[in-house]
Formats: sequence, C-alpha cells, structure tokens
Amino acid sequence: MKTVLILGGGITGLSTAYELEKHLDQHKDVNLMLAEASSILGGKIRTVKQDGFIMETGADSIVTRKINHTGIIEELDLEDEVVYNAVGTSYLYVDGTLKQIPADSVFGIPASMKALVESELVSAKGKVEALKDYYTNDRQFSGADSIGEFLSYYLGKELTEKQIAPVLSGVYSGDLNDLSIQSTMPYLLDYKKRYGSILKGIEVNKEQFLGHSEKKFLSFKNGLSTIIDGFAKKLNHTKIRLNHEATEIKRSENGYVVQFRNGEEIQADYIVLSIPHNAAERLFSDRELTNAFSEIQMNSIISVYLGYHVPNEILPENGTGFITTSNESLVCGACTWSSRKWQHTSQNGNLLIRLFYKNNHPKFSEIKKMSESELINLALQDIEKSLKLKEKPVVCNITKWTDLMPTYDISHPETVKKLEKIFENNFQGIFIAGCSYYGAGISDCIENGKETAKKIVHTIYERVD
Repeated sequence: MKTVLILGGGITGLSTAYELEKHLDQHKDVNLMLAEASSILGGKIRTVKQDGFIMETGADSIVTRKINHTGIIEELDLEDEVVYNAVGTSYLYVDGTLKQIPADSVFGIPASMKALVESELVSAKGKVEALKDYYTNDRQFSGADSIGEFLSYYLGKELTEKQIAPVLSGVYSGDLNDLSIQSTMPYLLDYKKRYGSILKGIEVNKEQFLGHSEKKFLSFKNGLSTIIDGFAKKLNHTKIRLNHEATEIKRSENGYVVQFRNGEEIQADYIVLSIPHNAAERLFSDRELTNAFSEIQMNSIISVYLGYHVPNEILPENGTGFITTSNESLVCGACTWSSRKWQHTSQNGNLLIRLFYKNNHPKFSEIKKMSESELINLALQDIEKSLKLKEKPVVCNITKWTDLMPTYDISHPETVKKLEKIFENNFQGIFIAGCSYYGAGISDCIENGKETAKKIVHTIYERVD
C-alpha cells in the first residue's frame, strides 16, 4: 500500500487531501495522511469570536470571481453560509487627511477619463503625463519585468507613485519596482498590445473588475474558518494528525521517513510540503535545496483589531477603509473598517477596525518587537490621527505573521522552477505546494491543491482520473 503524507493543514493541504480522496476513492491501495504542527487546522485562516465581534487572523475574504470558478463552495455545501462585502469608498491617507481613491479605478489605475481628471491624488501635470499612455508604444516589456517600471514608463511617475503604488503595494506587500508584471497584473501586457493603451484596456475590461462590486468578495456568516471546517468534514479517508510538527525527512529503502517533534515517525512514499518554505527547508540536509529556498523572499505583517461600543456611523460616509502613503505620519500601512465592509463581523452594529503594520515601514524592526500593549497604543494613536476617535476599545486582537507573507519578486518564477527541478531530479515523490510558491490568495491555494493532487495521482497510476 502506498502512503501519501501531506505536511500542513492549511487551505492548500486540505484542498490537496480533498482532491486526492476524489481521485483515489476507487483505489483502496493508497493510505492518505495529513500532519499539522498546531492543534487546529487552517494555517493562516482562523476566525476569532469575542464580545459580539468576528475577527480573522489572516485573510478576511475570498475573491468571488475566483472561488466561483473552482466550484468548491457548492462541493462543500456552503452556499447558504456565504456573505458578500458591502460597497463602499476606499481612501488614501495623504497630507493628514483622507482622500478618496477614484471609485472607477482598478488597483488605482483609472478606468475612465473622468476618473483620471477628477482624481484628488494627482496634480494636473501628473494627469497630462499619464495621457502619454495613449500614444506611446515604443518599448517592449515582458512578464518578468518590473510592474513599477512598466507603469511609470507609460502612465507617468506621479500617477504610479501617488495613486497606484499605495494600492498595489498594499495588496502584494512589496515595492512595485521589485515585483514582476507576471506576479501582479499580467493582463496589462495584453491590454497594451491589443488596445495600444493600458488605460484603454482597463476601461474596456473594467466590468470584470468593477461590475457587481457589492459581490466582489465573499466570506461566511461565521467567518472564514467555515471553509476550513467544510473541507475537514468532507475528508472521510484521510488520517489527520494534529500537534505533529515535522523535524526531518530522510530517505528510506522504500521512500521516505518523516520524523516529528513528538518522537513519532511516518513512512511515506509521497510527501506534499504544503508548509511555509522556510519550514520545508529545515527538513532537509541538502545544500542545493537550501540555496534555492533562500532565494524566496518573505515579508512580515502585524494585524491589530480594535472593537468599540460605538456605532459605525462615526466613520466617513460610505467608507470601508484607507491606505497610508509612505511619507505620512501614520505608522499603519492600511486600515479596514471591518464592521462597515462586513456586516456579519459585528452583531450589534458596533465599530470594528483592523489595522495592518508591514515591514516596508522604516521602523518595522522596532514595531515587530513591541509587546501587545505597545502595539495597541500604537494602533490607538493611528486611529486618533486618522479618524479623530479617542474612545477606548472593548476588544483587541493581535496577530503577528513574521516572515510568512510571500513576496513574488521578479526572480520568484525562476526560483520556483529551480525548486521543482531539484525535487523532480533528487527527491522524486516530494512536491512543494502553497502560497510560498504559487499564489497567496485562498482560491489560488485551493487550485494549487487540486493541481498537486493530480500530479500525485499521475505519478502513482501514470494517468489522471
């Protein structure tokens, strides 16, 4: 009997196990196992409930368009649990005030001439400079090139730096000059080629980004952990081992032996490494692997929730949050007004705010060493400056993700290919999976789990069922 061992009980590992069960259901000669280091499943996805508030330690939502493409909501019988985001205005905190990001824009890129002209974030000179995108097409870019350089070349430095960069950097946790076009907005290359203009391409295709914006993102009535529970309930043949942190992988006569911190060992023919790359690296004594793993860049982020016994009405009308530009006095990089954006997160309609502190801030090395009380005080200072709110919160929740947020820089695709090749040549039967390599979104991880399962089935039976 062959044994497939999945290391990591996050969304990728669970998706892999679920897909393997579907493909291998008719085959009784495969033993499926999943080992998770912590006491609960979910990885970065975990919902915390306190004093009438629902808070997420990781992502707070899923892109509706992407998750619907997978069909997993229906497969897990979660249709009746789905809730959607409220439509609202996003702001940039600049010059000590909140200024609206044009509603008719995609990641800060104007989706109409009106959106460009009426933007409060760019000067008249910067708007004129952006128009060169309509008639300039004298340089060829590829997906491996910098998204920052690409946008600045065609849309101008001011629009890119003042309006687009704060939004995109907030999404991808990195400097635009260090991020590739392929890992961020690869479709822009096609727009430029097809329409002769990035702005024109965004305008023609904006419906897929902005259409039905009230249902652009989704979550669940009881939080994102619902999808984790949904996967777990469907796993009928996978043996799940919690509190099993892998410490070493060794070759054996018939495959591999995985050693765990609790002293146990598991013999496996196939292994899925759906754990952070730095955790995977520690399992091997192989210089080539170590060198390749070291090329993957990871960022850190701290999330601070503050819940108040005051109504949402104190917020700017119809607002859902703001992003901070790099030269402002606020320390937080972004702030989501969770109870406004997600009604289900506050049972009584009270205010729930989430602030994000990122390692692109000059003082982040000091921030990540702060105690919880120091972080709360820092968050309160940012809230007082931005929203003029001096109330004391009744609920606080802090999550630190240190060196666990992947940055898909320009060299990332080549690094992943290198790792895949090393495992294929030197560690047959071991597969890398998860957000360290193939995309940080929840839907991306689910799809990656599916693809990983198919690779394993193909390897075992030399075909995909």
